Amino acid sequence: MRPILLAAALAAATPALAAEPMSGSEFDAYTQGRTLYYNNHGTAYGVEEYLPGNRVRWSFLDGQCKEGYWYESEQFICFVYEDQPGAPQCWTFWNEPGGMRALFEDDPSATELYEVTDAEEPMLCLGPDVGV
Repeated sequence: MRPILLAAALAAATPALAAEPMSGSEFDAYTQGRTLYYNNHGTAYGVEEYLPGNRVRWSFLDGQCKEGYWYESEQFICFVYEDQPGAPQCWTFWNEPGGMRALFEDDPSATELYEVTDAEEPMLCLGPDVGV
């Protein structure tokens, strides 16, 4: 009986292995053709539309959209947007039971985003200088 109790105690004391970050092919399979909304610790953060050929369209929910593309680099999924072509933004993504989680530059003190919903309709992009 003692070996069973010892094994149970060791299993309970051993931390669960952390999930592996998504690879580029896993990220592509998960996101392709979808429009996903993200929040940062309960606050709406932005929306991204995932298009064919690793292309994306991002908005901070203000109607202004940025075209870009993504690529895989080591454990990161990096995004390059038209307004900052020389400044890739690299994130680590995990596929978790509630949806994707993303951590900027895999830094625990940096921005952390959570997928909150998959949009039924295309995102709203107003275009430059719309209004009176």
